[in-house]
Amino acid sequence: MSHTGGSFSFRSIVCSACVAAILAGIAGFATPSAAGAECKDLAALKVPDTVIISADVVAAGAFAPPGGAGGGGRGGRSPYANLPAFCRIAASLRPTSDSDIGIELWLPASGWNGKFQAIGQGGLAGNIPYSEMAEALAAHYATSGTDTGHVGSSAEFAIGHREKLIDFAYRAFHELAGKSKTLIAAHYGKAPDRSYFNGCSGGGRHGITSAQRYPADFDGIIAGASSWNQPRMDAARIAVNRFINRTPESRLPSEKFPMVHEAVLQACDMLDGVKDGIIENPTRCAFDLKTIECKGGDGPSCLTPAQVESANALVTPLRNPKNGAVLFEGHLWPGAELSWGTLSAPVPPGNVMTRMSNIVFKNPKWDINQFNVETDVDLADKLDEGLLRSDNYDLRPFFGRGGKLIMWHGWIDPQVTPQNSIIYYTKVRETVGRDADNSIALFMLPGVAHCSGGPGPDRFDRMASLEAWVERGQKPTRIVASRIASGKVERTRPLCPWGQVAKWNGSGSTDDAANFSCVAESMNINGK
Repeated sequence: MSHTGGSFSFRSIVCSACVAAILAGIAGFATPSAAGAECKDLAALKVPDTVIISADVVAAGAFAPPGGAGGGGRGGRSPYANLPAFCRIAASLRPTSDSDIGIELWLPASGWNGKFQAIGQGGLAGNIPYSEMAEALAAHYATSGTDTGHVGSSAEFAIGHREKLIDFAYRAFHELAGKSKTLIAAHYGKAPDRSYFNGCSGGGRHGITSAQRYPADFDGIIAGASSWNQPRMDAARIAVNRFINRTPESRLPSEKFPMVHEAVLQACDMLDGVKDGIIENPTRCAFDLKTIECKGGDGPSCLTPAQVESANALVTPLRNPKNGAVLFEGHLWPGAELSWGTLSAPVPPGNVMTRMSNIVFKNPKWDINQFNVETDVDLADKLDEGLLRSDNYDLRPFFGRGGKLIMWHGWIDPQVTPQNSIIYYTKVRETVGRDADNSIALFMLPGVAHCSGGPGPDRFDRMASLEAWVERGQKPTRIVASRIASGKVERTRPLCPWGQVAKWNGSGSTDDAANFSCVAESMNINGK
């Protein structure tokens, strides 16, 4: 299953002849099932570039993640308590001599739906996404996840280990896809009918990267808050952080964030006709921060001129201070004020710093004070050499074999700018042409932060929408999302495809999606 440049190999699909060969290879096992190998016998299966560490049956409700990892489920409930019995396979994938890609594959002991769902995770990965795999298993998928070739949330693994960096950048999920399908076929006696990918943030980047580099790996991909364009975005985050913290007077005190947020809501909450603490279409909100500038001295209900200047750096594109050229289009949008601290804190987020130090500049002792915005944003992009940029917009190989891509992003995401998804979606449609509309869709989530959280409805059945599109040709035109608090649904709203927004019909509860319609509305992301 090799890959060079932008080409791909259809060997990543488990064909009928491959299944026959696998089954022939396990015929001598002591106790094969009628369909294929028993779970315990999979440990002896010979798979190229793979060391199968263990293959054990886990009884219903008996799974506990190693060291308590990933123990918290949504709403504080354990995602493992009601899991069905499954075959748990742990393996190390070694496509190169310097690779050690840890994976786990979970196979339902009964009731398998015939499908495979790979799980992507954010940040630097470095762990198995147990809780997300639990959701997939509970829905009767065969599911797998990977640490992407290293352990822990630091990028120090990349220094002097280019193969490990390639594993993290894109190869780990390609290897995961192929080896998972092989093991699925060995256990069930058939390859999965459909293969899907589901991830957010770094997982969203891995999803679209798979579509770009290995279009045969998955039939459908869910890519939330995709952190493609990673090196330029990281450099821009550092540039904004350094500007805000340029002097003690320019720093943004977190105790003022609620004041700014309330002023923004007063100006823009009702633009959609519903007062609910959510800005449906932030591109229509033209709030001027100078309206809350202090008229006299500093105070809790205003921003000083220096603070206004700093706040504007958060909500406008990053420009080269020397010539005014735009270095990065992404910024925070109205409604995200309560999370301004993510980028304005005294130091940038840790995952940003470790990527810049160890992946971009390849120097774990790199000093942020050396950063030069005039040169280093472009330099970071150049030094990446295309590994984490993931900026191939020509998805015709993926679309041509029936692949579907659903992108989604929270409008108040303070970590990965919402423009990331909008720009990628737009570039794909421009590159592929009109046919792209049959294969890609984008949904923006009002009031939702990074992958989840915020006042907006952030829970929706992503896989149901993707499956309906892939398997029945039903492109999603409206997805109902819920906001859940204390285990109860507080509000439902429709998520609308890019270019449309949810409008209240004028009667009935504004907390009920049934009383809203998706209507066309202009989206001006270049208005700032």
